[in-house]
Amino acid sequence: MEHRWRRLLAYYKPYKGLFFSDMIFAILGAATTLAIPLIVRYITYDVIYRPGDEAFRLILKLGLVMVGLVALECFSNFYIAYFGHIMGAKIEHDMRNEIFEHYQKLSFTFYDNQKIGQLLSRVTSDLFDISELLHHGPEDVVISLMKFIGSFVILININPTLTLVTFAVLPFIIVYAWVLNRKMKQAFKQNRARIADINSQIEDSLSGIRAVKSFSNEEIEMEKFRDGNNRFVESKRTSYWYMGWYHSGLGAMTTMVTIVVLVAGACLITGSRLEVTDLVTFLLYIGNFTEPVKKLINFTEQFQNGYTGYERFLEIMDIEPDITDAPDAVSVDHVNGEVVFDNVSFKYEENQDTVLSHINLNVNAGEYLAIVGSSGGGKTTMCSLIPRFYDVDGGRILLDGKDIRKIRIADLRRQIGIVQQDVYLFAENIMENIRYGKPDATDEEVIRAAKLANAHDFIMELPDGYQTDIGQRGVKLSGGQKQRLSIARVFLKNPAILIFDEATSALDNESEKIVQQSMEELAKGRTTFVIAHRLSTIRNAQKILVLTRQGIEEQGTHEELLAKNGVYAKLYRG
Repeated sequence: MEHRWRRLLAYYKPYKGLFFSDMIFAILGAATTLAIPLIVRYITYDVIYRPGDEAFRLILKLGLVMVGLVALECFSNFYIAYFGHIMGAKIEHDMRNEIFEHYQKLSFTFYDNQKIGQLLSRVTSDLFDISELLHHGPEDVVISLMKFIGSFVILININPTLTLVTFAVLPFIIVYAWVLNRKMKQAFKQNRARIADINSQIEDSLSGIRAVKSFSNEEIEMEKFRDGNNRFVESKRTSYWYMGWYHSGLGAMTTMVTIVVLVAGACLITGSRLEVTDLVTFLLYIGNFTEPVKKLINFTEQFQNGYTGYERFLEIMDIEPDITDAPDAVSVDHVNGEVVFDNVSFKYEENQDTVLSHINLNVNAGEYLAIVGSSGGGKTTMCSLIPRFYDVDGGRILLDGKDIRKIRIADLRRQIGIVQQDVYLFAENIMENIRYGKPDATDEEVIRAAKLANAHDFIMELPDGYQTDIGQRGVKLSGGQKQRLSIARVFLKNPAILIFDEATSALDNESEKIVQQSMEELAKGRTTFVIAHRLSTIRNAQKILVLTRQGIEEQGTHEELLAKNGVYAKLYRG
């Protein structure tokens, strides 16, 4: 726990100047609100009874002092509202950078078991709650305690009896505010859950809008949305019910304090135990000890939300990346592309079945290897081990004779180009999507890569050519066009090793021919792994590997495997 607090407080370190200045102005603002009623008491208790000219001059001077104090309070409140929030935003910025950078380090194993929406909430709402706590927490506590204790000390010195009468009402205010505040916060929490449900429903419906329209199910989607929206209104109704009672009740209780003070003070005045001036002073201080109660109760909720958010933040930050550079990892600028699987075994999780068992394979530099087999045989898994998306459980993979775990991950992955069936394109224009393969590439290099991928012609037919916005995930392009852009990316990257993961399986015949042509052009002179769905596309492979749950069943050329009349022949003819 102590370590967690030290770690949390360390986020203030770069902004010590802002933090301490924020605290100074918080103290100054609280001090001015305590000082002004004392000046009013001094005027009404002493100054007005002095000779006319002297009283007039002194009242003017004290009036100017109070105006100055109001100006100071105004500036203090502005400072803590603006610069305090800036400090909170900067801390939130630092933490967001930190967690996003950490996300980049985590392996596929982590993402296999997570929901993206949950990960996103840690970067948005959780961090907002933390920054609100780090900004408002210290200043609210300082201001509230200073006002509350200061008011009590000042008033008890003026009249202990009326002070005790006044503060006797506070326990009722505290209990009322505590109970209603908790109920209100729970209702607002339910509101957030309801709006999250609505957002999820909208995202689901809009993402599948083509399916919705193809089945003419717009009314069903509207009904689901109306249902969620009605539940949201009901939860809002509950939260506003408690909010109404919270604010009206506290307003009434604050007025009751005023009435109690007025009645008790009037009784004391009639008994000559209190001056009218002191009663006025008490009335001026009422806000100074009722407002801090509200703030401190709000702080308890803020602390719960902020610290819970911080614990969720630490849950992610404490996950160690399971794939990292070895201490003695070396850099590589260029590789020939010889890949060796030396007795490789792998399973995704401890309690799951082994996916690959004792795989031995030698792929020469520049060789074209096709991998076929039934679904679930480990074809994609085997290829995912080469760029270390996952690490082997047993054995090793060698690249040009070096264990890939002894090569820096960034350098290893720079040598490997991957074209998948499910192409991911960013919501950018075509130029930037291709440039993703080599971020510092010139426009000319991008265009050259597009030409090599047979993509240039269709790009030039688009409304804005290379500057055309292709929509979320390239929704404005056909499957074949998206594949050619992904191949252009890899041409631009210019790796020594290629992995084609069923890259043409979802395409029509015409698109498949064009993409196949681009793939063959890209594969020239590179070590190539092709995971094939359609066996007709890999006849010309130098070597074909048949991978099943039992391991490598067969390997050889197309003709050799057909002649064996084994697993491959059944798959091919089947």
